[in-house]
Amino acid sequence: MEVVKYVLIAIYAVVCVALIAIAMMQSSEDSGASGTIMGSTTSNFYEKNKGRTREGKLKKWTIILGIVFAVLTIILSIVYAM
Repeated sequence: MEVVKYVLIAIYAVVCVALIAIAMMQSSEDSGASGTIMGSTTSNFYEKNKGRTREGKLKKWTIILGIVFAVLTIILSIVYAM
């Protein structure tokens, strides 16, 4: 059981570092007060294909790593409770 704990902690550390790195690589999408007042409902080619861009891929991987992080946190808490 000790080996499982060490393997999970190693995977957890890699996921943590990767999540931090990917979150730091993302650009800010804050449009400021003008975006809040005016709204940003543009329907151009870039907005429709945003998932294929670098920012879209980074956002997708951030969500995936966040979910893996949360699941590993729950699993580690269960393993250490035993």
